[in-house]
Amino acid sequence: MLKKQTVWLLTMLSLMIVLSVYYITSPDSGDLAYLPEGDDSSEEASSPDSSASDASNTDADVDDISNLGQDQFFTTLRMEVQNERSAEKDRLDDVVASSSASIQEKNEARDQINQIESISSKEIILEESIVASADYNDVLVRHDEDKVHVHVKADQLNKTEVVNIMQMVKDEFGEITVDVNVQPTES
Repeated sequence: MLKKQTVWLLTMLSLMIVLSVYYITSPDSGDLAYLPEGDDSSEEASSPDSSASDASNTDADVDDISNLGQDQFFTTLRMEVQNERSAEKDRLDDVVASSSASIQEKNEARDQINQIESISSKEIILEESIVASADYNDVLVRHDEDKVHVHVKADQLNKTEVVNIMQMVKDEFGEITVDVNVQPTES
């Protein structure tokens, strides 16, 4: 049986090969930057007397990069949590599969695996519920032993929204400390 790390590595390698073949065989293989259709900023930037438009294009590029950084914040946190839980589940799977572990140790490992999966599914349900409740850009819910961290990507949250989010978390996880953080959509 292949380990998750091996499957992940093979998947990434095959993805790299497919993307490499795509870029090599694509007709405009030299154009790697994305420009939306109908965008005339490339014509303005190429004219020598358009220094003002160059400055406005630079400001827009900085805004795009900062927004990308905020998106990466959520993605990075999700990946870190997923990696930690995968490593813990792998360790527990090894205990379950071990011939030297007692039945009690195997049962405790199975219970911990089930608890990790339960927490993960509750987090996903909460993220979807919170996004649907007020149409936020993105939400990240992380359960951390005796506390639940909720990161909401929004310009701001009023008291009512914070209380509603805290109540949703308590409905899902029970009585637990809730930490609600706002990640602004614009810098």
